[in-house]
Amino acid sequence: MTEDANDDWKRWHEHRVETVSAPYGPLALTGTHWIEDHPDGRLPGVPGTWAVDGDTVLLTATAADGLALDGEPFAGAVRLAADREPSARVTRGERRLVVLVREGVWGVRDYDPAAPARRTFLGIDATPYDPRWSVPGRFTPYDGDRRTVRVDTADGVERALVLAGELAFTLAGEDLTLQVAEQADGRLWAVFADASSGAGSYRFRFLYSAAPGADGSTTVDFNQAQLPPCAFADHFICPFPPPGNRLGLAVEAGERTVA
Repeated sequence: MTEDANDDWKRWHEHRVETVSAPYGPLALTGTHWIEDHPDGRLPGVPGTWAVDGDTVLLTATAADGLALDGEPFAGAVRLAADREPSARVTRGERRLVVLVREGVWGVRDYDPAAPARRTFLGIDATPYDPRWSVPGRFTPYDGDRRTVRVDTADGVERALVLAGELAFTLAGEDLTLQVAEQADGRLWAVFADASSGAGSYRFRFLYSAAPGADGSTTVDFNQAQLPPCAFADHFICPFPPPGNRLGLAVEAGERTVA
């Protein structure tokens, strides 16, 4: 183990703790409300009346609702597009009411810096850096186009997961592969489970690898395996691992559970 790699991991871990515990990090999410589940437009604990209007959300509010739009007190009606989470055009005091859409279904997420989960958070249990869990990998894109699979998500609904190819690597003497998605910045993203999932680690985790080189080469570093957002708040809709992404060995590295 090099000191540089260990120091880098410590900085990564500290940044992760800061990120999830930030005022509008995952711990601040207190609710995700799907508008179609509330025909009267009244979302639980959320002021105003919310309705889907074509490819926008129509919000109607009075001054008594105490809402602000773009930082200014708001009363009347406005059409809203999806926000870039966790930013939001609509706020109520310190709360942010984030408009989102998933597969054509519109919803509102309620972020509150005063959420109990932020007050009780003690950190992330993570295994110290171990070089054995960082290995070379090679990405092979699927022939033709990307593949879309349907997977269960944390809220019990099956949704689409778009996969770009396979990431192959050797770990603990085993030749393994993970099906991965490709991020906008070129990074690879895997949702995986392993033999420690639910027994020492959260039931599944996320793994990000750097954008592969022209030959597909990258690094697979399970030291930076991370808990999904739904490990911090029940109101996220994280995808479960797609078929083939359940490893038979125990990956005793990276983030394990919420402290």
